[in-house]
Amino acid sequence: MLQIDKLIVGFDNALRTLLVPANTSRPVPGGHLPENELSTYEKRQSAALMRINHVGEICAQALYQGQALTARNERVQEALNQAAREETEHLAWTERRIAELGGRKSLLNPVWYGGSFMLGLIAGALGDKWNLSFLAETERQVETHLAGHLERLPYQDERSRAIVEQMKIDEAGHADMAVTHGGGELPLPIKFTMKLSAKVMTHTAYWV
Repeated sequence: MLQIDKLIVGFDNALRTLLVPANTSRPVPGGHLPENELSTYEKRQSAALMRINHVGEICAQALYQGQALTARNERVQEALNQAAREETEHLAWTERRIAELGGRKSLLNPVWYGGSFMLGLIAGALGDKWNLSFLAETERQVETHLAGHLERLPYQDERSRAIVEQMKIDEAGHADMAVTHGGGELPLPIKFTMKLSAKVMTHTAYWV
């Protein structure tokens, strides 16, 4: 019965992530900054990059929820659930910024969610050490990815940059959390596969 309850909660989380606007308990980073004038191209560029970041948060929600569902250790489950709650704030921030820039969210969000959820289930089923190692590597790669976005975002788009900078800080904290709870290094072939998958996702989400 407990497992059925978890599945019901997981399904509810999926619907909320994909269909319900996310909420944030923290102020939106950069919300106090002026909306500097951007050219049409710069707005389009910022909106596309923030769409990629929004997809990343959709994937993070799915990944964490899948991992928590199959994690064996209650302490690890709670750490994953806490991280998922923090990622919800990132979801809210990027969603709001996309709207401010006149952009749209990815049309493939259900696909991104489903694939990441399955990866989370598999990672959790392999055991907590593998689970946390996968999480730590994911967050390290996301941190690197966000650093790249800070180089590509228009310099005068201070609001988007503030959001990405805070997300980068939070992702580093999630990686540290995973290591603290027992995560280690993944084999190089797995890291390479993760990077390749992320590259496909980011290039697709830029346009779709």
